[in-house]
Amino acid sequence: MQEKEVEIYTDGACSGNPGPGGWGTVLLYRGHRRELSGAEPHTTNQRMELTAAIEGLKALKHPCRVRLYSDSAYLVNAFNQKWLERWAKNGWLTVKKTPVENRDLWEQLYALTKVHDVRWIKVRGHAGNKENEYCDKLATEAMARYLSGESS
Repeated sequence: MQEKEVEIYTDGACSGNPGPGGWGTVLLYRGHRRELSGAEPHTTNQRMELTAAIEGLKALKHPCRVRLYSDSAYLVNAFNQKWLERWAKNGWLTVKKTPVENRDLWEQLYALTKVHDVRWIKVRGHAGNKENEYCDKLATEAMARYLSGESS
């Protein structure tokens, strides 16, 4: 059985760093579109970038070939430059022998890449990529919904 090919666009946002944050994800498959978003009360921009990718991959019901687009160099480089493999092999320590930040999220992503064949693609943020900009909108709207609910 041939794996489905899916495109996933992701973005994260944070008001303050750390502070309240949001994430947005768009999944595209053969003309179908699924949008996901969420927010957290106290987080960082990097955590929201990772969460967007995790939630996009978790939404897939079967193993897929995925092209995942992100404007986060932190996320994309961790895979394309093999940082993640080294971290896992070295007991989740960096080359400087310090604990990897956001290990809980990296471990989830690492496990998801064992299920899906993911190609990580870096896009420039706020540079006209329609889907990336839409994910930013989803993330900031989720954060704004959280903030408005918190103040009421």
